Amino acid sequence: MKLICIGRNYTAHIEELENERPKDPVVFIKADSAVLPKEQDFYLPPFSNNVHHEVELLVKITKVGKHIAKEFAHKYYDEVSLGIDFTARDVQDELKSKGLPWEKAKSFDGSAVIGKWVSKSNYNDLNQLSFSLKKNNEVVQSASSELMLWKIDELISYVSQFFTLKKGDIIFSGTPSGVGKVEAGDVLEGFIENESFFKVSVK
Repeated sequence: MKLICIGRNYTAHIEELENERPKDPVVFIKADSAVLPKEQDFYLPPFSNNVHHEVELLVKITKVGKHIAKEFAHKYYDEVSLGIDFTARDVQDELKSKGLPWEKAKSFDGSAVIGKWVSKSNYNDLNQLSFSLKKNNEVVQSASSELMLWKIDELISYVSQFFTLKKGDIIFSGTPSGVGKVEAGDVLEGFIENESFFKVSVK
């Protein structure tokens, strides 16, 4: 299983981090060891003083695919979920300033929260899904998938040009604006529409 993550897929998030708008999706990988085990707390890593939450819609690949046309991409996933791409922002900023890869900032142990999975048939239109993240019962991130620069099927088609997609692979589709620092004692809860998909305590 690989975790394929998309960066800079929401205009407001690009602007809040003062990044350049990409002409193609920004793609990076998280290791399978980044997955936070179910019901486990998230422990702040000792090498960072500025870990950020980034809530994202997820899809799970159901069959092998390569060079998938956009119009057929919907055949390669049946379920959706919500997750967090925890990011050691200080480490990432340092790596980016040197032109180095981001893995230390993005793929450390426990940095990928994956919520429960539900059938995509539960929703009328995956391109108009509202989702949000609450930190200590206060909404800190809120958006709709209609604001994505590249929608889910476009991402699957694009990514499959470079990587063979395999059953069980998970695509993190990018985070909207509102990312921010997490502290020990915080409780993070993610919602699609009004349904809770995960709840994580920060230690």
